[in-house]
Amino acid sequence: MIRNSFIFLDRFGQKKERSIWNQRIYSWNDFLDAKRIKGVSETKKGFFDRKIIEAKDRLYAEDSRYFSRLLPTNEHYRLYDFFKDDALFLDIETATHHGYISVVGMYDGNETKMMVRNRNLNKELLMNEISKYKILVTFNGLSYDVPLIERFFGFKITIPHIDLRHVCSRIGLRGGLKQIERQLDIRRRKEVDGLGGQDACILWQTFMATGSDYYLDLLIKYNEEDTINLKRLADYSIPVAWDKIFKS
Repeated sequence: MIRNSFIFLDRFGQKKERSIWNQRIYSWNDFLDAKRIKGVSETKKGFFDRKIIEAKDRLYAEDSRYFSRLLPTNEHYRLYDFFKDDALFLDIETATHHGYISVVGMYDGNETKMMVRNRNLNKELLMNEISKYKILVTFNGLSYDVPLIERFFGFKITIPHIDLRHVCSRIGLRGGLKQIERQLDIRRRKEVDGLGGQDACILWQTFMATGSDYYLDLLIKYNEEDTINLKRLADYSIPVAWDKIFKS
């Protein structure tokens, strides 16, 4: 995806990018090999060649942060295919809808890691964990999860961030995460099936009131389903969103 993208070039939008693809210039190598490109002057072609060579160098150096600065935020999903083995799927729970963070759940495609307030959730551990990865994947994280993390823990997340809410919207999947899961027949464990964000707040509040790990364990299972299903949703929605613009 990213190696077929030209949207990061100066004054390139999707329309200009489409005009390049329509000339059968589908990849960075195609662009570099082309002697002339309709709509691109010879001077600009040399400038764009240098930008593409730089992007290639940074991509193969696995410098995802370079592309975080280069690409518009709503185009970060183009990085998923290249960096998906180093993706972190993240979801938070809060004490109330906009209260303090109670749980940060993370999934790397193989294992989940849960950080719980007053146990193992702190700034240093969270920063160190996020820094291991090349891209971040959330659902509605641009509006909710990431701003809350940055506000409560006082650090900036600088790796590229793919918000699946916006990716799904591009392909006609709208609503909350659970609603979209139902549309795609993505199932949850029985003990947490049907629970929502408000239920997660109540589970935390009940745990704090009673001290019973039963409620915390249920909250953790609920959060784990969120993070694991983010990967399932990304693996489905991102290729469909890309095909919609690249192959149309």
